[in-house]
Amino acid sequence: MNHVSRLITTALLLTGTYASGQKLIELKSKEKANKIDVVVDGKPFTSYFYPGEAVLKKAVLYPIYSPQGNLITRGWPLDPRPGERVDHPHHVGLWFNYEDVNGYDYWNNSNTPPNPNAKYGTIRHTGIKSKKDGKRAELTVTADWVEDNGKGKKVLQETTTYFFTASDKQRIIDRITVLKAVEDAHFKDVKDGMFAIRVARQLELPSTKAEKYTDANGVVTAVPKLDNIGVTGNYRSSEGVEGAKVWSTRGRWMNLTGKIGKEDVSIVLIDHPKNVNYPTYWHARDYGLFALNPLGEKVFTEGKKELNYQLKKGQSVVFRYRVVITSGKPTDTDLNKLADAFAK
Repeated sequence: MNHVSRLITTALLLTGTYASGQKLIELKSKEKANKIDVVVDGKPFTSYFYPGEAVLKKAVLYPIYSPQGNLITRGWPLDPRPGERVDHPHHVGLWFNYEDVNGYDYWNNSNTPPNPNAKYGTIRHTGIKSKKDGKRAELTVTADWVEDNGKGKKVLQETTTYFFTASDKQRIIDRITVLKAVEDAHFKDVKDGMFAIRVARQLELPSTKAEKYTDANGVVTAVPKLDNIGVTGNYRSSEGVEGAKVWSTRGRWMNLTGKIGKEDVSIVLIDHPKNVNYPTYWHARDYGLFALNPLGEKVFTEGKKELNYQLKKGQSVVFRYRVVITSGKPTDTDLNKLADAFAK
């Protein structure tokens, strides 16, 4: 067993146990569509989508459905829906990447990047290593982090295992990612990273004013105020912080709640105690970007701390995250139990 395989095996033992009453999940390959559909009782849960660099600069889980079949991810730019925001074309589905590795931006890269003069990296899907149906379905995939829009050298080799579970009122996604440094890798302390989902308009926080956001290259993105009809989102952290104030705070989990049609929806991201810099910082925005970033201390602490995480050539690191999608209103106690199970 090689070093990366040992890391994955160890990480899998740390993903926790699951409750009874779970449903059978099937993983259906659609090679011509460049995806693997994750299906619960014949109905869509999500898809592992790897369309290639002409469409996306990384593979993602997209779209993602609630237990009652409502879309919880934004459709634009791949499948636009009325009333959606059309900012940040790199915010697609559920993804994992980072803004600055050895000076290359893997976060903001898209077919219409915000700064054409910046240096961008691509996370190139390289294969489906294994997949298994069941009440705890498993999918293991590989990718390379490549500089210069995929034309340069490979810096990181990624192996990711997804675990999918489902019950009548809940869906769980566990993502275990091993990054192995092919070259020395410097993760500059920056804002945009690392594990994120871009949610449907209904789960955004109501807009109170137009906003402008500036990235590490000084590029400004304007996010206008929109009609708030049907927009019901609110954040609550494991530390009891709510609303837009959760941005830059730390916590073991973050809960985004709202209503889509008649369904109460909760999306929870959970950190793991074995992760770098636990508990993570939250890069959770009111306009629908729901992200955590353990490596970006400087902006979140207003310069009081700075990390600049590094991997030497041949070294590996594991990142473990859980996503829980619930139809209903889970309590803090419920979420702490889920986080405790994941931590064990």
